[in-house]
Amino acid sequence: MGQLSLRVKYLVDRALHVRGSNVVEFAKQTKRVSKAPLPIIMADMLWCSVRYEMGFRDYAVWDIRTLKAAERRTWMTHPKAYRLSATLNGPESRQAMEDKKQFLTDFADVTGREWIDAAAASEDELTAFLQRNPSVIAKPADGFGGAGIAKFDATDIPDVATWRAQLIADKQTLVEAVLVQHPELARLYPRSVNTIRLITYLDKAGTFHVIAAVLRMGNGGVIDNFAGGGMFTMLDEDGVAMYGAVDKNSNAFLEHPATKVPIKGFRVPMYRESVELVEKLSHRLPHTPYVGWDVAITPDGPAIIEANHNSSVFQMKPSVSGVRTGLLADYEKAVGFSLKK
Repeated sequence: MGQLSLRVKYLVDRALHVRGSNVVEFAKQTKRVSKAPLPIIMADMLWCSVRYEMGFRDYAVWDIRTLKAAERRTWMTHPKAYRLSATLNGPESRQAMEDKKQFLTDFADVTGREWIDAAAASEDELTAFLQRNPSVIAKPADGFGGAGIAKFDATDIPDVATWRAQLIADKQTLVEAVLVQHPELARLYPRSVNTIRLITYLDKAGTFHVIAAVLRMGNGGVIDNFAGGGMFTMLDEDGVAMYGAVDKNSNAFLEHPATKVPIKGFRVPMYRESVELVEKLSHRLPHTPYVGWDVAITPDGPAIIEANHNSSVFQMKPSVSGVRTGLLADYEKAVGFSLKK
């Protein structure tokens, strides 16, 4: 399917599923940086969705209302990311990455944690797993966006059979041991395993590109996912946070609200080792050159949480960074073609 066809397909799909409440919600978030009336903001948001191929959340989170037309054209967007995934990644990508059990099996040597399928395991097997792993995460085997994830301590599970039945009923059948994160990342926020997202592309010549590097951290919950209440900031080529962090509601944080650790200038330990690991692993996925890798940093080194064939887009709010241009040029330079069409 050509680029124009993909663009039209995405736009039509979004139009069919648009909710007025979403438009209003993101328009209200935009009011924090704009004095324009809500109807004007909503009209501009709808215009940008067509003119710049931009999602409503994209518009709010990246302060698009405050930008000039030439600046708006520089932003990578989620609809454009959809086109990249559909264009670059083969049909095998979805099965290889969205099936978390298959991914954990294929990459068992670099995930750093034990896991079990609660639906397939016996009660005795699940009991033994909990004895070996006193703190676990349960999630849907095909979930995304941090949805349906819950953390359990073995001491809080009095009856394994009842717990197993509830996991099956809630479709949280993938149970994983909780990784112990590096002390420096625990200092930033201890309740979640804080990860880095590396958005990468392996071109046809075998050259590896890191398009964007992101530090994700929890905020009040046990997951660091942006959609699940976490927040993020952008990293430089040395793994140092360049700005404060933002959450999905466009709140900005110069320091972590739970630990008071400054976010700007925070250095991710073992960052270079993480990039080197991901570059090595990218050659295992010839059908998926465009990947969003989630990497945890343990005291012993990086461990792969998962890989995404349709990675979200991360860029920093101009009101936080002071930078009024996005990362579209970085994406285009890596993949070798324009996404403006």
